[in-house]
Amino acid sequence: MKAVAQVLESIVGATGVYAWDVLTEIERSPILQATSLSQSILYLVYPNTPEELAAVMVCADQNQWRVLPCGRRSKLHWGGLVEGVNLVISVEKLDRLVDHAVGDLTITAEAGKKFSDVQTLLGQSGQFLAIDPHYPDQATLGGIISTADTGALRHRYHSVRDMVLGISFVRSDGQLVKAGGRVVKNVAGYDLMKLLTGAYGTLGIITQVTLRVYPIPQASQTIVLSGRPENIAQAAQTLLNSALTPSAIELLSNQVMTDLKLETETGLLIQFQTIVESVKEQAARALDVGSALGLSSQIYLETDEADLWRQLRARMSRENAIACKIGVRPSEAIAVLSQIEQLAQNAGVVIHLGSGVGELVLDAETTRTFMIQELRSLCQNAGGYLSVLQAPIPFKQQIDVWGYAGNALDLMQKIKTQFDPKSLLSPRRFVGGI
Repeated sequence: MKAVAQVLESIVGATGVYAWDVLTEIERSPILQATSLSQSILYLVYPNTPEELAAVMVCADQNQWRVLPCGRRSKLHWGGLVEGVNLVISVEKLDRLVDHAVGDLTITAEAGKKFSDVQTLLGQSGQFLAIDPHYPDQATLGGIISTADTGALRHRYHSVRDMVLGISFVRSDGQLVKAGGRVVKNVAGYDLMKLLTGAYGTLGIITQVTLRVYPIPQASQTIVLSGRPENIAQAAQTLLNSALTPSAIELLSNQVMTDLKLETETGLLIQFQTIVESVKEQAARALDVGSALGLSSQIYLETDEADLWRQLRARMSRENAIACKIGVRPSEAIAVLSQIEQLAQNAGVVIHLGSGVGELVLDAETTRTFMIQELRSLCQNAGGYLSVLQAPIPFKQQIDVWGYAGNALDLMQKIKTQFDPKSLLSPRRFVGGI
């Protein structure tokens, strides 16, 4: 181990290498939630530059050290459990701003840059990243891309992979790779931006990204409609088929509505963000739709609106819970929600109605694996899926976390083999044990 430390210190310096046994409990905890075999971990390494990261990966490749990449470790507990990891490599110190092309509406930054810092910087130019991730105060750009963590704003601005214009990463053999740039281009071969988005660090370690940004809307307003599921379904269908352009339209379960102290019925959150006159007009029309169907309504502006969305994000990011990512056909979202509530009465459910992608949060103490199987079957029968993001380690060891039922596993494994033939990066963290 001393020889290993000396090699790593020669690359990143003595302050960039920490033996596992000297880490504090706070430092160890998020890593322990990602692995079932922590006794194999030797060091936590902090490269200062992409070149240092590449050199560390050259050593890892030569010595067949298995690596768990991370940023600030806010979402290491998501996904499958890694096995036999020897090094944890954090890109937290790769946090430099490379370029902000205000006129081109793009920003280029290293992967360890905090999302909250980027938003603050962009705000000075009247721009923002149209992403609403979990743990926004800690999440890094690399972590958001690796987990494809978009949030409610995907309704208007689409998913994370649609925002990535360029990417740089280090392969398992230490080679630095770049793809894309500051503009969209058609290229032959793999679309590396899309491949690395949502790959959970299994194909490479992201070092730098170029992202599309947007002007901050002049005004914002959120409408909350609540009532019987069938009336909410009619309202949602009317709004989605109309000429209205909400930034977000979220379906909320009874439990989430209750926890947010809104109502005790099914809820619909509709957010409008554009110029003042348009926001007022669109909000009024949404209220008219709700009123015609006998739905209760509440209006949120400015600080109250920001607090509402912050509370919703916190409600769906609870610790000591089982959190799942779900997907269903949008047309069946409300029917599936009702069935979920029958199977798990205290389930916290949010579904993005434009895409059918959502989140399901369950009590960790009372939820059993058979319940997850039932809920997964329910989602799959509605043309979707259920993947367990967060759960106690013993629970994850008893279940297929990803529950993938498609026919692309062979293709995914071939891509993994091309990028990481020795399976050094995030081993077994992804679908099918990739």
